[in-house]
Amino acid sequence: MNSDLNIDGRQFFIRPGVVRILTLRNEFIDEVSDPESTLKEIEMRSIPADLLTFLQLPPDTSPKFPYHLQWDNLAVLEISTYENWLTRQIHQNPRNKIRKAEKAGVTVRVEEFSNNLAEGLVKLFNERPTRRGKRYPYFGWNLDMVIRGWTTELNRSLFLVAYYREELIGFIKLIVGDGIARTSGTIAKQEYRDKAPMNALFAKAVEVCASRQVPQLVYGRYTYGAKGEDSLTIFKRYNGFRKVDVPRFYVALTARGRIGLTLQLHRPISEMIPSPALKVLLKIRSKWNESKEKE
Repeated sequence: MNSDLNIDGRQFFIRPGVVRILTLRNEFIDEVSDPESTLKEIEMRSIPADLLTFLQLPPDTSPKFPYHLQWDNLAVLEISTYENWLTRQIHQNPRNKIRKAEKAGVTVRVEEFSNNLAEGLVKLFNERPTRRGKRYPYFGWNLDMVIRGWTTELNRSLFLVAYYREELIGFIKLIVGDGIARTSGTIAKQEYRDKAPMNALFAKAVEVCASRQVPQLVYGRYTYGAKGEDSLTIFKRYNGFRKVDVPRFYVALTARGRIGLTLQLHRPISEMIPSPALKVLLKIRSKWNESKEKE
């Protein structure tokens, strides 16, 4: 994980590449409310980045600032009460799976980070090397790595942990901002997929947000680049999340940043490959990873 930089009271990191991009660590719940102040601090500290990027978060998605703009998207769940979510906002499929998890004996607890939790996460992360067709980034992590990697922002984080017969089988790290929360981690053991632990975890996340009067829950992006909708998008939609288009601003900090912005070098490769070609490449990657896992 890249080292964080505290700038104007927010945690940023620099994403390396041809164009070095300075971005918020938790951009799905944190905003740059005063860009001019942030830019002055960046200049004063000579931070080695070429571009600054940040999102404008909902509910107000009309662009506020005069910087270079490209549209991004988030998967957002509007929360009033748990009962309203369960009975009116979600598809019958996850509703049935929540009941299934309860009947199977899956329980979800809100916990503080501890060595016991970290040990459970090590086993969870190392269940298998690939997930959803790609290499899982936390596979191979040991206890020290988990402790260092998952103890950030504990002052505003909750760990929602799913258990089956006292075995940790899934978790979500819920990071709570100002009127908005986001999921992080969001993983369950494949061995217990038939017991629907992920549905139980999201039910707890909604329950926690409703009890704390947090009206918005973000689960990453609704769609990613040219890939379009996939099984994860369907899971989000079935659980009441909707696509919200949000402004993403870019501010050049150096000449390289200005050139990179003009040549679109700041964009991820996945956004530059045509959708049909990207889908073929993703299928090839998935089959390759599956074959390597079986070796």
